[in-house]
Amino acid sequence: MVERARRGDPRSVARLISLVEDASPALREVMAGLAPHTGHALVVGITGAPGVGKSTSTNALVARLREAGRRVGVLAVDPSSPFSGGALLGDRVRMGDHATDSDVFIRSMAARGHLGGLAWTTPQAIRVLDAAGFDVVLVETVGVGQSEVEVAALADTTLVLLAPGMGDGIQAAKAGILEIGDLYVVNKADRDGAGQVRRDLRNALALTDRPDAAWRPPILLTTAHDGGGIPEVVDALEEHQTWLRDSGELLRRRTRRARGEVEAIALTRLRERWSGLREGSELDDLAGRVARGETDPYAAADALLDDPSD
Repeated sequence: MVERARRGDPRSVARLISLVEDASPALREVMAGLAPHTGHALVVGITGAPGVGKSTSTNALVARLREAGRRVGVLAVDPSSPFSGGALLGDRVRMGDHATDSDVFIRSMAARGHLGGLAWTTPQAIRVLDAAGFDVVLVETVGVGQSEVEVAALADTTLVLLAPGMGDGIQAAKAGILEIGDLYVVNKADRDGAGQVRRDLRNALALTDRPDAAWRPPILLTTAHDGGGIPEVVDALEEHQTWLRDSGELLRRRTRRARGEVEAIALTRLRERWSGLREGSELDDLAGRVARGETDPYAAADALLDDPSD
């Protein structure tokens, strides 16, 4: 399946992502097969409050990237259905322009209650698309407002969308987007107030202490519904990619991303192990010893964690 995905078979790519979402027992073998082929795709996170035009902008970016000959994968994280738990598919419907393009792969993923605007399986799904040979992976968040900053932890470049008339000055301060954005785009620039949003954002950024002070985030105006300003956005993405590679920041960001991924997997295994211990007698035995004063709770916890049967 991995080999077929690398040859561009969309069904194999879709099946691999399904294995990721379902936490299949075969996932360990899948990830081992994918690992040698990863690290090539540019991962762009696209975030912003509801109504700023994330799906329309993503659709326009795909079109422009395809004109440049790039293969593009899209992970559109949608709200979950309250009935099935699956994605509501709103984003994929809005990006139907590219449904017949074999060099574009669009997958809706359900957030399934995970905070931060992403699905918890998003990092592994990115790995699948990267190994399958896509040049750019666009990750569009749900758009739930103040918890959207998580996308910065898994993207090489974070694109923050704003729009006039939506109180974005207040939202920028509340959501922390002044710290996470590598590129800011004021969409719906044909509306009144777009220039003011841009000025307010520029002033706010000038007062913000950013960890990557060597990079000055550009602020661009777009009208994504007709493609206006999108070529400039793609140029800015490429400029940021060049800066990431030349400065060494790309490796640092990807190392942080890998660290978070490893930590999440390790914590999942610990939770599974803990669930098994709660169902067994060892925890009860240790709790009884603590209650009788035969040992202290720290020593009991050490004994639990150092279980030689693990």
